[in-house]
Amino acid sequence: MFTTSDHVFMSQALQLAEKGLYTTSPNPRVGCVITRNNQVVGNGWHEAAGQPHAEINALAMTGEMARGATAYVTLEPCNHHGRTPPCVNALIQAGITRVLVAMEDPNPLVRGGGIEALRQAGVLVQSGLMQHQAEVLNAGFVKRMRQKKPWVRLKMAASLDGKTALKNGQSQWITGEAARRDGHHWRARSCAVLTGIGTVIADNPQLTVRHVPTSRQPRKVIIDNRLAIPLDTDVLSGETVYIFTTSTEKMEKIDKLEKMGVNVIPIEQSDQGRVNLVDVMTTLAQLECNEILVEAGSILNGALIQAGLVDELIIYIAPSLLGSNARDMFQLPELSSLDQKFTLKIDDVRMIGQDIRVIAHL
Repeated sequence: MFTTSDHVFMSQALQLAEKGLYTTSPNPRVGCVITRNNQVVGNGWHEAAGQPHAEINALAMTGEMARGATAYVTLEPCNHHGRTPPCVNALIQAGITRVLVAMEDPNPLVRGGGIEALRQAGVLVQSGLMQHQAEVLNAGFVKRMRQKKPWVRLKMAASLDGKTALKNGQSQWITGEAARRDGHHWRARSCAVLTGIGTVIADNPQLTVRHVPTSRQPRKVIIDNRLAIPLDTDVLSGETVYIFTTSTEKMEKIDKLEKMGVNVIPIEQSDQGRVNLVDVMTTLAQLECNEILVEAGSILNGALIQAGLVDELIIYIAPSLLGSNARDMFQLPELSSLDQKFTLKIDDVRMIGQDIRVIAHL
């Protein structure tokens, strides 16, 4: 069904889409390659929300060479007016006669509409070429469209014996500089970085991207059941901040936070009397967050896993031992049988400086 050349050109389109890794949110990352007689005559990618889509950028490069050409697009061309006009119309008007699509648009309101419009205009459309790679590139957008939840990555730095901090809370720095810099790439691609009030009070983090060039900072999300956050903590400065809390009676403090530009969002209590984490993720999806990076302590880490909200683990393992009394990565209930264990699929293992980085799916 697909030729070797088709795979080559779609691979190029996926590489172009990846250039928008840090910038397209809340839109998906999309790349487009246009060929004629098996030669590339134009290419482009979607750079940021509100800017031209990948197909439009590719057509601008192609010009008159688009007539009778083939377009390779990593996501189904849009057939609706959003921040920009429909790409389907531009492809048809340019004279594109064949379109290969890696994946259909997962948005249930528009899924399949672009492909159908192209076919009705007489364009040959084939879909499913390198679909898995396209979905991985846009895991957060896909999950938000299909399940109304963001893709949640949980990032940790730990010793070889699985400890994240000493008993007294000291944790800076378990891993080396290379691992810490690598962690900022994951921040840069995320729509928001989420942590708990315990981490805020213990570490006073900034939760900003500092080691990677980026045109935007991720939003900051804090789980603070009792609204105990100090008003002078570093995390409250800079970019958009959301605090999810069950404490709505502290009106004076809420007023002060809101005057500082902080968004205080009341959330119903869970059965354990804490912030309902499922509601938090649903709200973040409504706020158009595709990917969430969690940098928290063992209690929140464990709670997110038990709630079934974690999609991916990123663990940096340092060549050190911190001892049995040091703090664990997750606070999880005791299991009575191995059948109850949380099963992981390891996707990638590599050295980052002197540390090991493991990426796994739950």
